[in-house]
Amino acid sequence: MLRAGADAVQSSLLPRAGRRNAQPAGSARSSIATVRSSRAISSMTHHQRPLSAFKDRLETGPSLDEFISGQHEATSKPERLQFGNTSRERLPDHLKTSIPTSASYNKIKKDLRGLGLHTVCEEARCPNIGQCWGGDKEQATATIMLMGDTCTRGCRFCAVKTSKAPPPLDPHEPEHTAEAIAKWGVGYIVMTSVDRDDLPDGGAAHFAETIEKVKSKSPNILIEALTGDFAGDQAGVARVARSGLDVYAHNMETVEELTPFVRDRRAKFRQSLQVLDWAKKAKPGLITKTSLMLGLGEQDWQVEATLQELRKVNVDVVTFGQYMRPTKRHMAVHSYVSPDKFDHWAKVAQDMGFLYVASGPLVRSSFKANELLKSAVGQRLLGGVAGRDAGQVPV
Repeated sequence: MLRAGADAVQSSLLPRAGRRNAQPAGSARSSIATVRSSRAISSMTHHQRPLSAFKDRLETGPSLDEFISGQHEATSKPERLQFGNTSRERLPDHLKTSIPTSASYNKIKKDLRGLGLHTVCEEARCPNIGQCWGGDKEQATATIMLMGDTCTRGCRFCAVKTSKAPPPLDPHEPEHTAEAIAKWGVGYIVMTSVDRDDLPDGGAAHFAETIEKVKSKSPNILIEALTGDFAGDQAGVARVARSGLDVYAHNMETVEELTPFVRDRRAKFRQSLQVLDWAKKAKPGLITKTSLMLGLGEQDWQVEATLQELRKVNVDVVTFGQYMRPTKRHMAVHSYVSPDKFDHWAKVAQDMGFLYVASGPLVRSSFKANELLKSAVGQRLLGGVAGRDAGQVPV
């Protein structure tokens, strides 16, 4: 009965002049089958064309004797077979890095595994890992990942794995991390973490406790903490800011207009600005730092507006780097920014009053982070940023 109804509807949709000539349902189905069959044959023929063309070239080409004797003339150049998406923009040479193989790199990697430390350098597939781990351990910069390797957020640029319910925190992690870093003997360490929206304080207390433990075992070590936004919890930000660290970093990642399309929906541009402001106010004189990715489709005026907003909350350090797509599952690169453009943004930021700027295609927020505090500007920062915030630049 349903089939009869369907045939009636189909008949009603035919033009009146054509209803007299309409085919019975059985004939229509036969015609559809014929069309499908012809399409399949056409598709097969299309896929067989390369083979047919190859056979034709063999038949019209030189004989085996002519080919061996070399007495034939080449009628055409050999064709080159191309695979994949050849229309996609190729990676510029200045973004290509070599696979790390140095003895120092392998030793540092072995040391970290032996100490049970996990790094964002590996988890996020950082292109600079060979450079940061290429020297001796006193010069190495590694970013230690706290609170597990599974994030509760899913930013469209990040390769760290995600889950709504990651494993519980290891209560012994602060002590174990402090012991491992003390044994490693580095002078500068960057600590970061995944976002833990499943925890009441976002993991702020755990983060702060780890810093305190590290400082107690290694009093002379310099610590940079690259934190999340703790879901906009001001108390959590203040807790970490007062834990004994030297640099408080929180990444803006991109301009305000692109934030909803680049970052997880829970990460908001204004909220990130507040985090940097709260950190500075919680501990006057604390060095604050942020990072921006370029090549996401941002406009120049948007980058300038972002820098102006950062200066309003007295951010001291800004870095610029090229966004590079970790996998095909992540958002595509909008454009590859030239090294000259990175130089331009470095000058713009310096002219705005940032005390330290790192800008380049391969720069990441923690790229050779120890160079900041080894520099003359870094020493001035350690001597007291509070003077700069009050309108006096320390000398």
